Amino acid sequence: MLRVKKLLGGLLSLRDHNAQIKETYIMIKTLNKLTGLSMLQTKEIV
Repeated sequence: MLRVKKLLGGLLSLRDHNAQIKETYIMIKTLNKLTGLSMLQTKEIV
C-alpha cells in the first residue's frame, strides 16, 4: 500500500466532492491495471 500511496499520492488533492470521487476512481483503475500487469497469464493445454 505504501508504494501505491507514493505512486498515486497519499491524499485527495481536489476540494470538490465529485472531483474527489473521480480522482478515487482513477486511482482504483490505475491500481487494478498495475495489478493486472503483474499477474501471470496461463493457457490451458488440451
